[in-house]
Amino acid sequence: MDGTVMSGRNSLLCTLLLLGLQVCWAAVTVKVAVTPKVEVMEGQPIKLPCTYEAPGASMVLVEWHIENQGVRTRISFHSGGEKKVDDGTPYTSRVTMGNDNSLNIAAVTVSDERSFICLVNSGVQGVSEASTQVKVYSEPDEPAAVGSTQLLSVTSDKPEEVGTCTAKNGHPQPRIIWYKDTSPLPEVKDINEDMYMAPSVVKESSGLYTIYSRLFMKVTKADKDSEFHCVVEYMMPNSSPLQKNSPPFSLNLHYPMEVMTFSLVNKDPVKEGDDVTMKCETDGNPQPSFDFLKAVNSLDGVVSDGGSVTLPRVTRDSAGNYTCSFLDCDFSDCEEITRTLPLSVHYLDPVKIEPAGPQEAKKGDTVELQCRTKASTDYTLEWKKDSTVLFRDGALSLKSVSLADAGVYTCEGAVPSVPGLMNKATVELVVAGGPEIDAPTNGEVEKEGESVTLRCSAQGYPSPQFTWKPSGKESVNMVGNKMVSTLTLDATAAVMKDGVVCTASNKYGEDSKTFQVVLKKAADSNEAAHADRGNPVYATADKQQGGSSGVVIAVVICVLLLLIVVALLYFLQKKGKLPCGKKDKKEVAGGEVNNDIVVEMKSGEKGNEESELLNKSAQ
Repeated sequence: MDGTVMSGRNSLLCTLLLLGLQVCWAAVTVKVAVTPKVEVMEGQPIKLPCTYEAPGASMVLVEWHIENQGVRTRISFHSGGEKKVDDGTPYTSRVTMGNDNSLNIAAVTVSDERSFICLVNSGVQGVSEASTQVKVYSEPDEPAAVGSTQLLSVTSDKPEEVGTCTAKNGHPQPRIIWYKDTSPLPEVKDINEDMYMAPSVVKESSGLYTIYSRLFMKVTKADKDSEFHCVVEYMMPNSSPLQKNSPPFSLNLHYPMEVMTFSLVNKDPVKEGDDVTMKCETDGNPQPSFDFLKAVNSLDGVVSDGGSVTLPRVTRDSAGNYTCSFLDCDFSDCEEITRTLPLSVHYLDPVKIEPAGPQEAKKGDTVELQCRTKASTDYTLEWKKDSTVLFRDGALSLKSVSLADAGVYTCEGAVPSVPGLMNKATVELVVAGGPEIDAPTNGEVEKEGESVTLRCSAQGYPSPQFTWKPSGKESVNMVGNKMVSTLTLDATAAVMKDGVVCTASNKYGEDSKTFQVVLKKAADSNEAAHADRGNPVYATADKQQGGSSGVVIAVVICVLLLLIVVALLYFLQKKGKLPCGKKDKKEVAGGEVNNDIVVEMKSGEKGNEESELLNKSAQ
């Protein structure tokens, strides 16, 4: 019996050992793989993969779980060919399960930032699981920084709130960094320091964060020129920290005056008629209320704007000492602070010409005029006619005037050191004398009998009277300083032959000019002929013709000279006075000598005829 019991115990032990080995073998062989960490932007879809290895398993159950405060909840499973999403969970309507056992979430929210567990159950072969951590991100809005609206005193003995920064809708929780100009301020939270920050965080119902930061500091006068802003620093999927900047703001500080100035705003020297602006200011803040005086008198009719005062259309009487003052009661007993500004006003008196009034002179007379003025500083005087400068001092002297000297003369006074300060006066000079008629211009008609218009222009004083012979329809008008008589009449045969005489006369004499009337075609032909003479082609032809005649003459003279030389040589040879002739005779003694001399001229028929005559005379 003992042997039977012992045999039963051994059999039970072997069975338990075999089952334990199978369980251990199954735990070792079932392996689950997931992505440990998945980062996603809020609102985007996400896929969480899950794969496993379970060799020899005939039935495998894959489940996805979430965990809340240590309690697991299954949200979906896949077994055999069946896939199902569990009812009554936060993900019932938001997830699906793929054929590859992946968990798909349609639109991620901040609440999805948690661990998702993939559990694989292969029955007797064992159970294994792995978890995926989902990280959800939301980009915060641009931060808003608002500076204090209070007047901050630089003499305060404790830090004052200078600004607040707000950044909304961030996830995970971002942080705020304060900047002064381009330098970040150290993050200090100790309220006993001269500068510190007071941060706060609000988690919205959406799960997003809104963060606040209040900046406190003891301000100094140097902070008046500084700008402050804040930066929100946040994270995005798979990236380094990113930043967004707020618009900058400056501080309104209260600090005492150290320097006061009273100055002239006008850049150029002041002259009569200018509007003058004077500005009084201090380097303190806020600016005080200023009082302006001239000597000890208040200013009437001025335009005041804070620290500026404007004097409209100043005169030389506006010159003098001006004072600006205010009562300084900031950080000591009240004290009156005063500054003085001397104002100089430049002037130039009206220009006067002596003798005054229009001047009349006869032809050949000498005219002398003088212009005078006074000014606050050095000035110049110039005499002009039209735009031509005649003299650069106050005296105008015209010797032996003619009718051309008549007209309007201007004396201009100016102060070179003061732009725009000038005055001028004018005088009219009338030159009396007999008329002078301008060179006449011929009239033109298409044919005899047509009407023609002639213009006779004359200068003289008194204004001349015109007489035309023969007469016609006449009108007279003034053009500049000349009188112009316009005559219209018929171009009769007598007019075409003798022309028309214009006579201008006044009490000092008269002048006459004859105006010719010609046919327009004839006039055009004459003009064309004159134009052709001026044409380079015609000029070249004329030169070529003259050149050809010269060449012919030169050739004739050369031919004549050559004939004379030939005749002379022939004559000397006949007389035997040429040595070369004797030698030639000896050399040709055995042969027949031909004494005929033929001169062949190829340059013209005249040369040929003269050669034939020479041959005949030789025979």
